[in-house]
Amino acid sequence: MNDRTNNKEDKELKQDRLSLLNILEDSEEARKKSEEERNKSLSIVRHLVDGLLYFDEKHKLVLANPKAEEILGVKKKELMNKCISEIVKIPTFKPFEKLLSKNIQNIVKRKVEVNKELILEVSVIPIDIAKKGTGTLMIFHDISREKRIERLKTEFVSLVAHQLRTPLSGAKWALRMILDGEAGKPTQDQVNFLEKIYQSNERMIKLIDELLDITRIEEGKYLHNPTFTDMESIVQFVFTSRKKQASIKNLKFVFKRSKKLLPRVKVDVSKIKSALENLIDNAINYTLKDGEVTISLNQVGSEVVCSVKDSGVGIFEEEQARVFSKFFRGSNVVRLETDGSGLGLFITKNVIEAHGGRIWFESAPGKGTTFYFTLPVEGSEFIL
Repeated sequence: MNDRTNNKEDKELKQDRLSLLNILEDSEEARKKSEEERNKSLSIVRHLVDGLLYFDEKHKLVLANPKAEEILGVKKKELMNKCISEIVKIPTFKPFEKLLSKNIQNIVKRKVEVNKELILEVSVIPIDIAKKGTGTLMIFHDISREKRIERLKTEFVSLVAHQLRTPLSGAKWALRMILDGEAGKPTQDQVNFLEKIYQSNERMIKLIDELLDITRIEEGKYLHNPTFTDMESIVQFVFTSRKKQASIKNLKFVFKRSKKLLPRVKVDVSKIKSALENLIDNAINYTLKDGEVTISLNQVGSEVVCSVKDSGVGIFEEEQARVFSKFFRGSNVVRLETDGSGLGLFITKNVIEAHGGRIWFESAPGKGTTFYFTLPVEGSEFIL
């Protein structure tokens, strides 16, 4: 009986030992796999083309890849286990102080100019760590080269546009003198030809002015003299100047004024006029004969809202995302053979946003388009 019991115990011990060995083998295999995955992750981080920094839930730097050292010109050993408050005292990190000191809840993406030669696109991403808190991941993408190329392109366009504008202005002056009979009375056929040349010259001058506007927008030098102004008078001026253009197509052309007194808004008058002209010109040009264009002006909350509604050709849904892009023209608009460079709405959007306003539109093919824009009135004055 004792022998049988002993044999049973020995057998159970062998099974337990075998089970334990299996568990140890499984644990070792899992450890190796975990180690391999960790090494893979670290290898990926080390070889990333973007810089990467990771701050743990205690706001201490615990990970920095070689690219981050290269981009920022710092050594990892000088930063590791230091708190954010210490790191932002380093001159290179000073431009990131606002990004790092915030309690980041969502992904934040910013362009940061570290110095004249180094411009970075920085993404700050909160990382939730189970039961520990939230860490912070910073990714640096060096866009210095792209920005240098953009600047060179802008400077080139500006130079060419300035050089072209001078001879075109001279040609305009000479043509105007001939048309006005300063060089002798031209025949009617000559007048007709010269008028066509004059209009073509005007279109070229307008295109160059738009290119110059774009270079100023990209350089951040677009708004010159913002003053408190009556928005209704600006709309009335542009509306009156476009009446003849609308009557040629027999359009019902209407300006719906606000029923209540509107506050003044602080704007660069010439730029807002230009933006409004772009919207109204598009509405007239892309509306067929006997159609309708309506301009409305109202106050909604702390904003003055202007809308330009037409009964024109509309914009295809698949093209609407590109409406405010440079050089965009709708495929149905191109078929109408109307003049246009595709720059007007890009400029208009930048003008409105530079004033702290918003711009958007509603459209359907064959049913027309309505563009809306707002201008803030906080701190504005009322006309007496």
